[in-house]
Amino acid sequence: MSDFDYLKKVPYFNELEDKSLEEIHKISIIKSFKKGSIIFMEGEKGEAIYFVRSGKVKISKTSSTGKEYIIKIMEKGDIFAESVLFVGGEYPATAEAIEDSEVIVLKNQDIENLILKNSEIALSIIKLMAKRLKNVAVIIENLALRDSIGRTASVLLTFAKERGINTKEGILLDLNLNRQDLANIVGTSRENVTRILSQLDKDGVIRLDRQRILIKDIEKLKEML
Repeated sequence: MSDFDYLKKVPYFNELEDKSLEEIHKISIIKSFKKGSIIFMEGEKGEAIYFVRSGKVKISKTSSTGKEYIIKIMEKGDIFAESVLFVGGEYPATAEAIEDSEVIVLKNQDIENLILKNSEIALSIIKLMAKRLKNVAVIIENLALRDSIGRTASVLLTFAKERGINTKEGILLDLNLNRQDLANIVGTSRENVTRILSQLDKDGVIRLDRQRILIKDIEKLKEML
């Protein structure tokens, strides 16, 4: 087993040759964060990009009225803060560990220098950025074009695609999120998202079980987009 095997578990790097992985390993910093710890705050100077090695990280923004909007929950292998790569500036959101977590930290200057020397890594980063832009487009579409029911359906379908577990009864989502967190992702109130989920449960589209949701009829859920 090599020192950089952990990088092979990062989807954006797992197709790279060992030589490239070793170069990334040399500039990688592993940091641990306890549940509830802030990794960085919105508005702080952006100096690095991050990958989740283990645990979960919440990315959120706060409105002028103090309301929190959760942009995404990052899990093992996910990247965050990549928007400051190449251009610098401030972190556009806050990152908080919602479980005990380990993250891989790559300082901007180090990875930019590496990209200039290694075309394979450069191509991997380009693909990474393109995928993240597609994710941002989905978020914008949800907020601009869909009502709260459509946004809830879209969020559940995204979770199903990214982390759903196929079972005989349907697709299981073990979210480890409370209703307020889910409401913040959808962009509505806790009461509203609770009402929508309860109705979906009553209609047989999903089945609620505390912090787990079983999608029983994914086609019906898609019709709500």
